[in-house]
Amino acid sequence: MKQIFVLLFLFLVSFAAQAQTISQIKKVLDTTQDPIGYVKYKLKKKYRIDTVTIVSTNNFMGLADSLAYKGKVGKTYGPFKNANYLVKILAKIPNTFYRVSHILIDTTVFKVQFADSLADKIMSRIKSDSSSFQSMARTYSADNTSMMKGGDLGWFIRGIMLPQLEKAIVSHKKGDIFKVWTPAGLHVVTVTDNPKKDHGFALLLRVLL
Repeated sequence: MKQIFVLLFLFLVSFAAQAQTISQIKKVLDTTQDPIGYVKYKLKKKYRIDTVTIVSTNNFMGLADSLAYKGKVGKTYGPFKNANYLVKILAKIPNTFYRVSHILIDTTVFKVQFADSLADKIMSRIKSDSSSFQSMARTYSADNTSMMKGGDLGWFIRGIMLPQLEKAIVSHKKGDIFKVWTPAGLHVVTVTDNPKKDHGFALLLRVLL
């Protein structure tokens, strides 16, 4: 019985020491000039280095790109719920982001000629200030996600849009309103802001505990 209590005591001491060690590990990771060497040779723990692309600054796909954008370079985060690892932000690299709004006219519902005429009428009303782009988007857009935001697609990087859309977007300036045909339908598009540089990529060190 005494041996059982001794073993239980040693287990609890070991568990408490481990909990403290996580805090100590984070402190060292935050300050060391060689985090990979520290993890590999000192801690002898498994690790991964991930390059994360930030596709949009409005909607994050998960923990990795959220940390990649919002996290501070040099800072260690975690451990996380249902994910027993730490993440250190090693570096960030900028990328160019664009912001547009669009109204998608569904050409599987409307014939091409009618869709083109409807797009012209929508653009005419917006340009004459008889209606706003946001109002037209909520009325006519087949894109249910952006429709609720007045057509706003938020900030996104070059390379993720349909090629026809992207080619048109990069060739227009803030305030322009134009039509673009894509396999998804006919888009009435407006550039709502100037392109900007922001955090586009991040190098993450993931330490498995």
